[in-house]
Amino acid sequence: MSDTKNLVIIGAVWPEPNSSAAGQNMQGLLGAFVEQGWRVTFLCAANESIHTTPTDADITFLSVNLNCSSFDVTIASLQPNVVIFDRFMTEEQFSWRVRENCPDAMLVLNTEDLHSLRQARYEAVKAGKPACHASLNTPLAQREIAAVLRSDLSLIISPIEYDLLINHYQVPSHQLLQLPLLMDIPQREVPDFAARKGFMTIGNFRHGPNWDAVLQLKQHIWPLIRKMLPEATLSIFGAYPPKKATALHDEKSGFLVKGWTDSAAEAISNARIMLAPLRYGAGVKGKLIQAMALGTPSVTTSIGAEGIGTAEQWPGLIIDSDTTRFAQAALTLYTDESHWQACQQRGFSLIHKQFNLTSNQHHLVAAVECVYSQLSAHRGSLFLQAMLWHHTLRSCQYMSQWIEEKNKNS
Repeated sequence: MSDTKNLVIIGAVWPEPNSSAAGQNMQGLLGAFVEQGWRVTFLCAANESIHTTPTDADITFLSVNLNCSSFDVTIASLQPNVVIFDRFMTEEQFSWRVRENCPDAMLVLNTEDLHSLRQARYEAVKAGKPACHASLNTPLAQREIAAVLRSDLSLIISPIEYDLLINHYQVPSHQLLQLPLLMDIPQREVPDFAARKGFMTIGNFRHGPNWDAVLQLKQHIWPLIRKMLPEATLSIFGAYPPKKATALHDEKSGFLVKGWTDSAAEAISNARIMLAPLRYGAGVKGKLIQAMALGTPSVTTSIGAEGIGTAEQWPGLIIDSDTTRFAQAALTLYTDESHWQACQQRGFSLIHKQFNLTSNQHHLVAAVECVYSQLSAHRGSLFLQAMLWHHTLRSCQYMSQWIEEKNKNS
């Protein structure tokens, strides 16, 4: 594939590696192809934010419009060999235009996580049920799995979701690539037990599971911890804190909503414990991976630990559906230095087994090149893909064309 290395990535948002694990994963994805000498163009229809960070001078960044044939001109001029859609909504919006203008381009879906699984778990929790009772056969799941099936290859971060796609949704395994979160885990010196103080949590406030976790801490968990440790503080970091979040800030109780931080690594490594009482969500939680890399033990839930490690491997404790036990686990980990050090070492061991950025990036590029080199035969084996591209099932295309015409006449 030496003469055909032209990649286009269509992002749901502009790269924000300092705002979320998804942003860090996108940075790793872009870097993987740049490192292998590909020409990379990043297209996005979203507005830029104050946290947008250009990731590499070798990448071309271009704005595009939704529901507009100007995109057809752009993609035709780029003539990519491979197009990566960031999240299934982007695939719905743009894949038919790519397919019409560049029929020989390989289509890759970067799921980040299964949005339909996250939403289904949210609905279960909202109804007073545990997340494990979530309904999997929802209309949103039908949309998302359709995007997976239309794509030539989908990138799946969590092994739990990989198994779900194969065993529940019956997606052919050769249409999927299980790929750990592409995070850079640098070797660095970290403060020891005595040099650290306080608890912390971090997460983009626009992400529903993170906001729910903050409320769990405020309403249920932190009052119990504070009662046992009257001088302790909990620092809450994250991009885009709304007023309802900053209103929870309370110096008297040590509940400190700090919002954006220029250095998540510094905030995590200075704390003794990370708290992540996630009741729902999907994918893999980058904050907990980063905490391991920085030697910060954590107390989380099975949702938080999903796709990373088991209870026996976990660098801390996994507690579900019991705020009293969660608070007690946090207290024990915070005050027992030998237990804390053992958890820290478990974290170091776990992270370096799974999250080697360079090898995972090489694996990604090699898998894409392998499928591209035999794209016709690959597509020939995917009957459901051909069926979903049949004109009777292309509602996304016709809705987009209807919106474009409506916009012209308004």
